[in-house]
Amino acid sequence: MGKKSREEREQKRESYAEKRIKEKRKFTLIAGGIIAGVAIVIGITGYIFYQNTYTAPGAPPGAGTLGDEHEHAAMKVMIFGDEFDFSSPAFQVKNSYIHFENHNGETVHRHASGVTLGFLFSTLKIGLTDECFIFPDKREFCTSEDYSLKFYINHQKVPSILDFVLQDGDRILISYGNENSTQIEEQLATIDAAILDRSG
Repeated sequence: MGKKSREEREQKRESYAEKRIKEKRKFTLIAGGIIAGVAIVIGITGYIFYQNTYTAPGAPPGAGTLGDEHEHAAMKVMIFGDEFDFSSPAFQVKNSYIHFENHNGETVHRHASGVTLGFLFSTLKIGLTDECFIFPDKREFCTSEDYSLKFYINHQKVPSILDFVLQDGDRILISYGNENSTQIEEQLATIDAAILDRSG
């Protein structure tokens, strides 16, 4: 009887020990799951914070970090010889990456690498293709038999400026009309005379 009761006690001890080991394993698995979950949440939160910190809202595709560059270029748009006014509040600082500012309608400020002039015009709600300049009110000025849309970068005629990333001191002219070479030279001279606003 003593031997049987001893065996029963040992079995109880063993089953109690097994029960404790199972409980410990269960606790360890739960704790590990919680720690893994917290690590995932911290990782996601960190990623979102990084994106919001280093990629400002409205970032163009392929742009560098906001503030990694700060370049200035002079730009004019001439429609039938009349200069388009970018100094109006409607065209000032529409995006942090590239914009006009300080009520100046001639100096384009680029604040990140890889930001194109095509992106600038999209932020201004101006349609620009290689053939058409489309005002926000939908008036279109497109290349036809009589008139043409022309692009000049530093006096060189180019077929498009949409993918162009301006460099400091560039002079950019967009001209629409039927100007002769003398009239184009006069327009280019006005862009040469533009004083860059480097304050912003």
